[in-house]
Amino acid sequence: MIKTDIAIVGGGPAGLCAAISAASQGANVTIIEKASNLGGQLIKQTHMFFGSQKQYASTRGIDIPDILMNELKKLGSLVNVMLDSTVLGLYEDGVLTVEQNNKYIKIKPDSIIIATGASEKFLAFPNNDLPGIYGAGAVQTLMNVHGIKPGNKVVMVGAGNIGLIVSYQLLQAGIEVKAIIDAAPKIGGYYVHASKVRRMGVPILTSHTVKYAHGKEVLKKVTIVKLDNNWQEVPGSEIDIDADVMCISVGLSPLAELLWQVGCDMIYVPELGGHVPVRNQELETSVKGVYVAGDVAGVEEASSAMVEGRLAGLCAAKNLGYAKENFEELKNDCIEQLYSLRSGPVGEKIRAGLSKVIV
Repeated sequence: MIKTDIAIVGGGPAGLCAAISAASQGANVTIIEKASNLGGQLIKQTHMFFGSQKQYASTRGIDIPDILMNELKKLGSLVNVMLDSTVLGLYEDGVLTVEQNNKYIKIKPDSIIIATGASEKFLAFPNNDLPGIYGAGAVQTLMNVHGIKPGNKVVMVGAGNIGLIVSYQLLQAGIEVKAIIDAAPKIGGYYVHASKVRRMGVPILTSHTVKYAHGKEVLKKVTIVKLDNNWQEVPGSEIDIDADVMCISVGLSPLAELLWQVGCDMIYVPELGGHVPVRNQELETSVKGVYVAGDVAGVEEASSAMVEGRLAGLCAAKNLGYAKENFEELKNDCIEQLYSLRSGPVGEKIRAGLSKVIV
């Protein structure tokens, strides 16, 4: 049985920042990450971040893990990292069971921060299992991590930030983006991202969806169709597009299995991506000592995930007796950063969702 003050499940942006924050207050921290490296989705995000300097604005996502890793190294033995480690269960006695390289390990933390992120949603349409149909995250991994070209002609489904950003990255890789489509009547991503792909000649077709994927062994063609104001297909509006890749970017779902298992109160909140836990201002769930941060708490941008991670780490450490003199200052700064990131019309959906789960 491994003992630790705080176990952090997930070594992405939220988990890394939670570890830095908690260890900086003096707590002993163990990060458990299923991949062979830390950084989560950051390792394939080549675009520059928005926000403020505190959220690494104007820094490319792929460079942020190194910055965070340098912060971790300064904390020395207070931080233990377990890579290639999959959490199998979280039980009522607070024990985590982990599989690492065919070894079965038990960890008993005093508190737990769940920062497991989210998984990609998919679409139902005929032949949606053809080779050549990917989630946007898979395309990013192929291109930006492994340097592999997914294909030559792409139809992007989804005009949120991820769909727009990945479309631009495809263009940078010399791949033709035939069209970006979205079932909604207007795009969901920032106009700055949409403007970049439009200037490069890519049409963005709102109120359109996929009707059919053509091909026997691989994707050859995509049929899209226009939707009316009631989200019904408009007869005779079908368009055929030659493509060998369809990239699906229609949102994320929080990876909340461990929260369900340990008995956290959960609420379905569409604005936050699906079922998310009820939590207080310190990101502690209804189960004492279990905290959340990042997309598992509600799907947002990586900037918000990092700030939530710092807030959860601070509060988890404080509630174990590790608060330093600067605790209140750091906590209030995190709260102010989150308020700023969620302000304005862009954050309206997130604010509406959070109002249902913060107690």
